[in-house]
Amino acid sequence: MASASLLDDISHIYPPSSGALVTYGGAAALALLAYLIYSTVVPDDSGSIRTLGGFPVLTAWAFFTQRYDFFWGNFQKHAAPHFKFSVLHHQVVALRGEEARQAFFNSKSLNFSEGYKILLGGAPSLEDINIQSSGEGGAWFNKQVALLFTNKQRLTENIPTLVEDINRRMESWGQEGQIDPFKSIYDLVFQMTVRMASCDELANDAQELEKIQELYWILEKSATPTAVLLPWFPGRAKKAKEVATRQLYMKLSHYVDLRREAKVPTNNAIDILVGQGRSNPDIIAFILGVILTGVINTGIQSCWALLFLGTNPEWRAKVQAEVDSIIEKHTNTTSRAEPLHKRLASVPTSVWEDEMPVLELVIRETLRVIFTLTLLRRNVVEDITVSGGVIRPGDFIAYNVDDAHRNPDIYTDADRFDPGRFLPGREEDKKATFAFLGWGVGRHPCTGMKIAKLEIKLIVAMMLAAYDYDVVDSAGRPSKNLPEHDRNDIHQARPVGEPVYLRFERVVE
Repeated sequence: MASASLLDDISHIYPPSSGALVTYGGAAALALLAYLIYSTVVPDDSGSIRTLGGFPVLTAWAFFTQRYDFFWGNFQKHAAPHFKFSVLHHQVVALRGEEARQAFFNSKSLNFSEGYKILLGGAPSLEDINIQSSGEGGAWFNKQVALLFTNKQRLTENIPTLVEDINRRMESWGQEGQIDPFKSIYDLVFQMTVRMASCDELANDAQELEKIQELYWILEKSATPTAVLLPWFPGRAKKAKEVATRQLYMKLSHYVDLRREAKVPTNNAIDILVGQGRSNPDIIAFILGVILTGVINTGIQSCWALLFLGTNPEWRAKVQAEVDSIIEKHTNTTSRAEPLHKRLASVPTSVWEDEMPVLELVIRETLRVIFTLTLLRRNVVEDITVSGGVIRPGDFIAYNVDDAHRNPDIYTDADRFDPGRFLPGREEDKKATFAFLGWGVGRHPCTGMKIAKLEIKLIVAMMLAAYDYDVVDSAGRPSKNLPEHDRNDIHQARPVGEPVYLRFERVVE
């Protein structure tokens, strides 16, 4: 399968003609053979960790195409808490177990940013188009995320605009109908993320926003094994990624220049970064990073929270009552004649953050069930020993969160959606060290947690307060039980098999 996919990429660039078939076949075979030989010659100096057999390129191919199945399929073959394999000339060590979890999230030898540099092929990088930012890396990025997305005053000032964005998008669905949440809710999250990460001029331009979103999905589709395993190969994915990154840079650069020339600064992210004296490449690299992580994570959780509530009447009723309560309690009498989104916009920031415990439980459980990523680090300091295995400097480390989130020794009936498992008296997430990983733990808590939670709460509150909705299949039949989500789909986590939809009717304006 791997070699067929590789040849498919080659064939789109050099389509065979009757006069060039032999040349094409020979070139393709030589390219594949050269890579197989190259990738097989990898030193193996840590025999304490089991090494996967077979051609390294085929092993690595599975890691990039079916990562979840690759991870757990190999662990099911042996009882050992680790195994390793090769990607290019690098060693990747997969870990599981509580000791591994503690080391992964606490060790100062393991670097977060370095872990994703090679193994995350779809992330936009200005280096792909020969543009250099300051290169300050993850520490500077996280500092700006904390500055821009945890500042209470800035959040308070932006909530009315975010609610307006939600209402405008939802109104475009019509009074009643059926939507694909993995399209319509993602569009909504994309709008909100761009609003918070860039400037109003861009967020208010629907056509330009749509073009930028299209470019982002091109980048997502360019994250092919070929692009990572054969970075030197001029395949379609590599070319598409370069073109999309360049167009994104040019479009965003226009808005950065626009804000630089503005006479009156605002609280938009671009203005704040310009005020720090940052260059266009620095600002654009930051925007690209925020949109990538924000849209994927918040989009997935918003979609599935609505789906889970749509198929769990008990928890839906509890969240509905909580939303109704904050509207009643925190909007004054004179505002009750106003549209719903205006009333929601007047709810204080502190209420969204601190007075919605039921929705907090729902978000937490949605993360536990749906957040099934394989997290990455790189050892940049010295040898470390984990569960009897030695991890060398330069090695990459992979840890899948379902080692905790689907662990039956921690969570009762772990595949079932049950927000009550976090309530006092049960608190299943406290049975083991770092048993809940949804917002990061140890040395790397999620700096974007506050804005992500806020956006999810705004979306769910608006949906429950303004609409009656049901989860249905493509024929409009109600779905009482949701299908499993695709654990190999790291960007959207869509349901496996038949798609699901939200059939809605707007009942409150």
